[in-house]
Amino acid sequence: MLKNASALADKMRDMADQGPLPSNVSEMLEEAADKLEEKDKDLSVRVNTAGSLLDQISNDPNIKQHTRTEIWNLASQVENLND
Repeated sequence: MLKNASALADKMRDMADQGPLPSNVSEMLEEAADKLEEKDKDLSVRVNTAGSLLDQISNDPNIKQHTRTEIWNLASQVENLND
């Protein structure tokens, strides 16, 4: 599971570094990635925290629909880490 969490965190960072995103969205993606990789916390806590941040991002009115869909896909993958 840790390998998958790390891979998802990398995807979040890539997304934050790539496209033209509002700065607050990029910062929240970075924060979600950091939260997902906090080794001192239980996986379920990390998943819930990162998922909450991704949910906040998806509700931002300043992101494009394509980006919103990518965020939803990431959120779904993060939620599946608990399985």
